[in-house]
Amino acid sequence: MGLKYRTYLNGTGIFCCKKCKTHLSSTDAIISRQFQGQHGQAYLIKYVVNVDHGESEERNMITGLHTVRDIACSKCKTIVGWTYVKAVEESQKYKEGKFILEKALL
Repeated sequence: MGLKYRTYLNGTGIFCCKKCKTHLSSTDAIISRQFQGQHGQAYLIKYVVNVDHGESEERNMITGLHTVRDIACSKCKTIVGWTYVKAVEESQKYKEGKFILEKALL
């Protein structure tokens, strides 16, 4: 494996891992603040940096069945949210390829 470089985001509205302060995304990437995670309020985000992806798994959520992958901080390995791989419901397809970051973990 090689040396992993972390991305540093410029600007003022930066989301960081609560545990190690690694940059994860910015407020410019927020699509919606009206989401719930396992730890309370969460954000639907367009892009994230400095994360590792877990294995795909199906989860039954409030909005239906989704295929998701957990995302973890690439430095400290804390799970900070998940990414939507596939949504079964047609009305939920807009989430595919997007990310959830949990506010309590930022």
